[in-house]
Amino acid sequence: MNAKELHDKTPDQLRDELASLKKESFNLRFQQATGQLENAAKIRAARRNAARVKTVLNQKAAAAATDAE
Repeated sequence: MNAKELHDKTPDQLRDELASLKKESFNLRFQQATGQLENAAKIRAARRNAARVKTVLNQKAAAAATDAE
């Protein structure tokens, strides 16, 4: 997932994506705690993707705020 794909989505779609990424991150951490996780790099990728989504959401909110003024 890259930032260009995220910029094309609506804020509602981004919130849904963020929720699914948080669920995935939780599941990966749970697997790691129980010793079932095979690829630890997935945790890092999920965290970074969530950060990307949050960044795009904040950018869209800031743009909406400046347009409203």
